[in-house]
Amino acid sequence: MAGRWKPCSTPSAGPALEMKSPTSADRLNARLRPKGFPVMRQRWSGLLFLHWPISPELIQATLPPGLHVDTFNGQAWIGVVPFFMDRVRPSLLPPVPGLSWFRELNVRTYVHDDRGVPGVWFHSLDCDQPLAVEIARRFFHLPYEHAQMNIARSGGQIDYRCERDGIANNPAHFIYETPSSTMEATEGTLEWFLVERYVLFSANGSGNLCEGRVHHHPYRIAPVECPKWSSAPIGWNGLEMPSGPPVSILGAEPVDVEVFPLRTIWKKSG
Repeated sequence: MAGRWKPCSTPSAGPALEMKSPTSADRLNARLRPKGFPVMRQRWSGLLFLHWPISPELIQATLPPGLHVDTFNGQAWIGVVPFFMDRVRPSLLPPVPGLSWFRELNVRTYVHDDRGVPGVWFHSLDCDQPLAVEIARRFFHLPYEHAQMNIARSGGQIDYRCERDGIANNPAHFIYETPSSTMEATEGTLEWFLVERYVLFSANGSGNLCEGRVHHHPYRIAPVECPKWSSAPIGWNGLEMPSGPPVSILGAEPVDVEVFPLRTIWKKSG
């Protein structure tokens, strides 16, 4: 879980900055490939993005020092994202059968730091690969949870079920179509705000704020049919579950992803 591990590498303490909101240039700059060598490579497929509006004040209360709610037209958003992790491995090694392919279900919201760098804050990441859970907790300080996943495919339809270990009788169930006639999100739209995210933030056990970056081609997305959806994963994290269906339902084509090392961007004093 986030907040229980030792500090990540390369701390960079400094004077407090006046908070800056992201500009369009900040959002575009986040898409650029970071300098250096990626520590991991992976492929994300079967992506479904479900989003609901949520109170900015509610989200801000869940964030660590140094992070601020990122809003679209004054509204905060929370997302549930089931997908498949494929060919996950360290950059210089081949994928390993039985370890490099697994399923993941994320609950995420949108934030920025004091510099105006936009990114993602994960409330949880449920996963059915125990080793992946422990590695992500240890090295990325992310709130991964062990879960049981059951998947069925029929043509272009995915039936995706997730049950977090320790939470009985409240599984999440999704049935959704894979997208067709996809295109990149248009800059400045809600879709662009929600999916074009290349920075993740996490907090370690010392209270330091860390930043991780990923790089991939921009998502090609399209609205998809989703006859079965669930907001249960939001409730698993102690947040109030939305009362209605998702406002935004998007599918995305697979992307090949480079994952870069985590670094500390704010070090807690004392």
